[in-house]
Amino acid sequence: MNIGQALERVRTGPQGPRVAAFFDFDGTIVHGFSGVHFFRDRLLAGKVSAAELAGTMINGLRGTDSEADFERFVAVAFKAWRGHTEQELYEIGERLFASTIAGHLYPEAWQLIAAHREAGHTVVIASSASRYQIQAAADALGVEHILFTPLEVVDGVLTGKVDGKSLWRSGKAEATRAFIDSQDILADDSYTYSNGGEDAEFLSETGHPTPTNPDGTLERIARKRNWPILRFRPRGTPGAKEVVRTAAAYAGMIGSVWTGIGLGLVNRSRKVALDSMLGIGSDVSLALAGIDVRVSGEANAWVRRPAVFVFNHQSQLDPVILAKVLRQDFTGVTKQEMANDPLFGPLLRFVGTAFVDRQNTERAVAALGPVVDTLREGMSVVVAPEGTRSLTPQIGRFKKGAFRIAMEAGVPVVPVVIRNAGEMLWKHSTLVRSGIVDVAVLDPIDVGDWTLDDLATHIADVEELFRATLTNWPEE
Repeated sequence: MNIGQALERVRTGPQGPRVAAFFDFDGTIVHGFSGVHFFRDRLLAGKVSAAELAGTMINGLRGTDSEADFERFVAVAFKAWRGHTEQELYEIGERLFASTIAGHLYPEAWQLIAAHREAGHTVVIASSASRYQIQAAADALGVEHILFTPLEVVDGVLTGKVDGKSLWRSGKAEATRAFIDSQDILADDSYTYSNGGEDAEFLSETGHPTPTNPDGTLERIARKRNWPILRFRPRGTPGAKEVVRTAAAYAGMIGSVWTGIGLGLVNRSRKVALDSMLGIGSDVSLALAGIDVRVSGEANAWVRRPAVFVFNHQSQLDPVILAKVLRQDFTGVTKQEMANDPLFGPLLRFVGTAFVDRQNTERAVAALGPVVDTLREGMSVVVAPEGTRSLTPQIGRFKKGAFRIAMEAGVPVVPVVIRNAGEMLWKHSTLVRSGIVDVAVLDPIDVGDWTLDDLATHIADVEELFRATLTNWPEE
């Protein structure tokens, strides 16, 4: 089973809240083991004692073949949290999700969760991890229900003990059964997703067990029981190939800038220089990075110009991708800090980018004034209405600036929905991965009859259009 078939199964199957989708966390929603990031964070902060380090290493060498092994493992792991408040651990979880764990999120898992939510299903994360390791990801993914290993808390402070049974192997299956019973879930119509052989019993709790990125044990069980196997694109640490591709892509971009300048000087045309930089630069750098851009609705990029092109922002690749799609006659709006970027700052200034101080509303509004003049002169503008790159494919709240510019200049808004750019170059990453980025250029939106009074409603509609497109990607 591929991700397209898995999504279609959800869309065409039974709908509503009595159908549930249970997702394991580590290895299924995120690559690897989230506990490693918590341990490394404490280790780097000098908070891991010699006894804890030795106990962790011994448990790692022993492995977790039985439930007794796992209970021994979590006893050592969670004992280290004794004396911490719940609030402290939630804050650590949020910080680690933002800095590291979100970069290990499988985009396909996000797509599946979004599809289940769109179908009205009850979505649940079921994990042997603690709630503090999962909550930030659940919030980002819009998952309300979490089943987790409970830890003992007294007056808001952890004692370092597990409060009951860990949700590993039979513990996870039992917790899932209890949830199904308490929520009146239709088990036969529901779904379970997990990657580990220890979760065979958990997977069997629903009518649609789906081994996802299965280890060897689970793969053997799946083939024996004729369960469909779902695999996601690996999210492991980039290797030497990614280092070489990234260096080549940056070198190609710099070379293309100088080529554009040369062509501009020869033709005595700033426009030729700009168009050459955008066209050649995007083609060369993406090709060297091993990234193919697949565009749906490409005609919409040209049918109404000038326009305000709004896009969902998840990656530093987004401007390069937009340059490949739009090709010429556009500039952008970006944060003030980018003006001082040693690599992109000079180029952004050369192409006429407007730099906005996000911390000062008055200055931001003043900076957008010349953008209206740029549109009236025939040059299009690209804007990320979320204001910053997001950690996940989830669409953030859109700000009003881009839409007010379009209204004042009397030009349409054209939504450009980008999928998978964050997978190629995540927000906090410096290395580019090869692959395919999908872009959907949607129909231009006429803002001629918009008013300030109904602006918030129109913006909410555009936000929803982005979400709907990412959930149900258009087919050419």
